[in-house]
Amino acid sequence: MIPEGITGAELDRSVKAELRSLPRGLADLVAQHLVASGRFIDDDPERAYQHARTARRLAARLGGVREAVAITAYLAEHYDEALTEFRAVRRMTGNHEVIAMMADCERALGRPEKALTLSRDKHVRDLSEATQVELLIVAAGARRDMGQTAAAIQTLQVPELTKRTKADWLPRLRYAYADALEEAGREDDALIWFHRAAGVDADGSTGAAERAAQLEGLQFTDLDEDDEDDDSEDEAYDAEPEDEAEVAEFDDEVDEPEDEAEDADLDDELEDEADDGEVDEADEPEDDAEAAELDDEVDTAGLADDEADEAEGDAEFADTGLEGEAEEDAELSDVAVAGQGEDAAGDAELHGVVDDALDGEVAKADESDGVKGE
Repeated sequence: MIPEGITGAELDRSVKAELRSLPRGLADLVAQHLVASGRFIDDDPERAYQHARTARRLAARLGGVREAVAITAYLAEHYDEALTEFRAVRRMTGNHEVIAMMADCERALGRPEKALTLSRDKHVRDLSEATQVELLIVAAGARRDMGQTAAAIQTLQVPELTKRTKADWLPRLRYAYADALEEAGREDDALIWFHRAAGVDADGSTGAAERAAQLEGLQFTDLDEDDEDDDSEDEAYDAEPEDEAEVAEFDDEVDEPEDEAEDADLDDELEDEADDGEVDEADEPEDDAEAAELDDEVDTAGLADDEADEAEGDAEFADTGLEGEAEEDAELSDVAVAGQGEDAAGDAELHGVVDDALDGEVAKADESDGVKGE
């Protein structure tokens, strides 16, 4: 069921342009489901996914609709379906910005080799800076999945790591680098980079400050937590000034801006870390040889698997397209009959038929949510 207050007019202009190929009533209904999907995407990805699937049943041939299904499926952790839909989006629209999410789906499905193959796709050089950085993070994660922590660290040692920008990808890149350093046992370096990640993470989305505190042996205290009785409330109140002072002191340490000397030395430190990584690599020539051999095997196997996936995707897309076409033709027939009448009763009949068909789909999603909640 469409949430109250959604008309479809809120939809992005570019997607609206795609919907013009549909009859007016059907286009409005698809638009409403896409808007509902976008509204729930942050708080309830599963519900957003169900609305996107409903839109796909009505308009399976539209690239914008397939992209909505792909993204919501990815966020709802339906990685198999997300991967299929992302492939369809690339074929239908030529949009390669989804490569990073595709690679992450491969990681989630336990296929880090395929994730690395995607990170070397020929279209990577044409991607936006944000997508390229996200793809680096995914590739480094794939290396760690394969036990190649040193290679993961080297993957993340890029100029963007010390770049001065307010871009959303910077705290994520620094956090990934610090996390890899900690896994390699370089806790002092990891602490530095967790602090640097926290320094550019305004909303604390990465949790870098908490990770830094853990390495320093500090703990965060929730001072706003309600106590069970008056005695514990009084004890918490007595301890509050000391805790506040400790947290304030830590916040000052984390939020303290980097001075000019530290910024000037940042690149030098990164170069030193890169040199250390090269020394580590020299100590483990067998690992490098194995990694190189593995990359060759991955490329060969990856290409073969991708061809198989493409064939499978085409078959799935063809089935989806035929099913969507049949359903869409039925919907179009109803709309056409309603349109010939050009009266209010015809429009009401159209919406009644389509809504009855869709209520069951969204009701299943709500019922599924209820089961998960129990």
